[in-house]
Amino acid sequence: MTHPKPLFAALSVELNPKKLKEPVKILPAGEFRANDGRPAECAAWILDSANAAVLVAAAAAKQAKTVIDYEHQTLRTAVNGKPAPAAGWFTTLEWREGDGLYALVEWTAAAAAAIEAKEYLYLSPVFTYDDNGRVQVLLHVALTNTPALDELPPLSVAVLSSMASLSLTPTQPETDMDELLEQLRWLLNLPVGSTADDVKAQLQKLMDQLKGDNTAAASVDLSALLASQQTQIAALSANQADPAKFVPIGVMQEMQAQIAVLTNQLQADKAGQLITAALSDGRLLPAQETWARDLGKTNFAALSTHLETAPRIAALSGTQTKGAPPAGAPGGAGEMDAATLAVCKAFGNNPDDVKKTMEALS
Repeated sequence: MTHPKPLFAALSVELNPKKLKEPVKILPAGEFRANDGRPAECAAWILDSANAAVLVAAAAAKQAKTVIDYEHQTLRTAVNGKPAPAAGWFTTLEWREGDGLYALVEWTAAAAAAIEAKEYLYLSPVFTYDDNGRVQVLLHVALTNTPALDELPPLSVAVLSSMASLSLTPTQPETDMDELLEQLRWLLNLPVGSTADDVKAQLQKLMDQLKGDNTAAASVDLSALLASQQTQIAALSANQADPAKFVPIGVMQEMQAQIAVLTNQLQADKAGQLITAALSDGRLLPAQETWARDLGKTNFAALSTHLETAPRIAALSGTQTKGAPPAGAPGGAGEMDAATLAVCKAFGNNPDDVKKTMEALS
C-alpha cells in the first residue's frame, strides 16, 4: 500500500579533501540502513537503476541548482530563524551501476577550505521514500560530522546522519510531537523549556484575541489573516515612504512661513515695548533707538539681555525742576524752540540757564 505522504531521511557521505574537483557519492546502490535501526517503516532504503534514473532526470530538468548546506540548516531555518548559507551546488547526477549516485559539486571557497582542513568530513543527503523504502526525491544535501551508515567507503560515501527521519506517519509520535511543540514555541515566542500546557494556554489566549467578544465566532483562517496584515503593513510602509500623499509640501511650507511672520511680529512688538521703557528710564539714549529696534528684529534675546543689564541714568529720566514747568511763559523758556527744550529736558538743565548761556555766547 502506498503511503499518502512521502517519508524523509538524511544520509551522511564522507568526503575526500584531495578529490573535491571529482564527483562525490551521494547515495549507495542497493539496500542500505542506518546504524540506529532506521528505517522503521520498511526493511531498508532502496536505490536501484530504476529509481536512480528518476533522480537523474529530475536533477537535469530543474532550472535551479540543488544546494548543499551546513548541518541541515535548510530544514531548521523555519524554526530557529537562522540563515542557511550554501556550502556548494550541483545540477547533474550520475548513476554508477552497483556503486551509487554521484554528483559533481561546485564548492564554495569557505566549504572547500573547511573540507581540506577536515573541519567537515561527511555529506548528508535528504531524500523522500515510499512505504517500500524506495528513494523517490533527492531534496538537498548537507555537510555534517555525524555519520551513521557503515556501508559507504571513507571520504566517498560513508554513513547516515544521526538526524532522525522526518516521518510524516504516526510511527514516531513522540518525535513528531516534540517537533510540533518546538515549532509552536517559536510561533508563539515562548521560552525553549515551555511545556505542552504552556503552549496550549498561549494558543487559547491567541484564539480569544482573534474571536474578540464574540465567543461563538467561527474558526479563523490564520494564513489569510496574516496575509491581510502583511498587505496592510506593506501599504502603510509605502505610504510612509511618500508623506507628500498625506501632508502636501506646499501647505506645510506656507504654514511655516506664516509662523515665521507671526513670530517676527511678536518679537517686534515685545522689542518696541522694551525700547519705549528703556528710553523713558534712561537705559537707552535717543540716539540708540534705531540701533535697538534693528537689534530687536534680528536678535530679540540679545536686546533683552542688554536692557536687563543696562544702568538707568537718572539725569535722562527726570529734570532738575522735578517735573515742574520752568520759569517763564510757555514752560519758562520764552522763545526757545522745541528741540532746545528737549535737549534741556534730556540732560536735566534749566532752560533759563541754557538761554542765558546762549545769549551770552551770542
